[in-house]
Amino acid sequence: MEQELGFSHFLDQMDSVGISVLVLLLSLSVASWYLIITKTIANLIAKRRAEAFLKHFWSFDSLKAANIEFKNVDPNNAFAELAKLGIDAATDSKIHGSLKLAAAGGTGEFLTRTLRNGIDQEATRIENGLTLIATAGSAAPYIGLFGTVWGIYHALIQIGLSGQGTLDKVAGPVGEALIMTALGLAVAIPAVLAYNAFVRRNRIWLARLEAFAHDLFTLITVGNHSEEIDAAPQLSSDGIRQAPHTAVGGRS
Repeated sequence: MEQELGFSHFLDQMDSVGISVLVLLLSLSVASWYLIITKTIANLIAKRRAEAFLKHFWSFDSLKAANIEFKNVDPNNAFAELAKLGIDAATDSKIHGSLKLAAAGGTGEFLTRTLRNGIDQEATRIENGLTLIATAGSAAPYIGLFGTVWGIYHALIQIGLSGQGTLDKVAGPVGEALIMTALGLAVAIPAVLAYNAFVRRNRIWLARLEAFAHDLFTLITVGNHSEEIDAAPQLSSDGIRQAPHTAVGGRS
């Protein structure tokens, strides 16, 4: 009897609808766990690279030195990409001025749009896969509930055909219903927990990126303003106009 009421016996009781529900739940489980594992590893790597970059970035003497290094090294994290975008935008605006349509609003506006676009692209990237995890967390219990109702429906049919609710008649359909309920919860609970953890991590990540963009904007705009002041012609004590000099540690 124990062999007849094993898991294989419950599977044998399933029809095409029950098997479809089981395959759907297993597919959601595999997909959600794949995303949970890969995104967790990717987030840990991104955090480690970002911390190393920020420590290295704030050790530069000037943005010019940072720009020289960015030309030789490709950015491997969101903070490095944002810094490269900001410095490249400031350099491009300084060279072309208002001749390009993108920089027609001024360096400040052009830099703001560039940094904002960089943050939006990062937000889109880190949200990749969260829709599937959220779908698994919200839909899996209802899919399992549908399988449960379908199993109970089979149990009622067995009772109606046999005229008595003996264990051997209803054990298969009831076991099928319980399996569907358990699978639905097993898929949904990890997905919901992972989704909440990823959303919190992304919110903190974007907040740090926003703060870094603000610091970067301040450094670039103040650096350009200082260069303009230092580059302006000055009069010596005898009234002779002197050549402009370059600020020490000038920004690019």
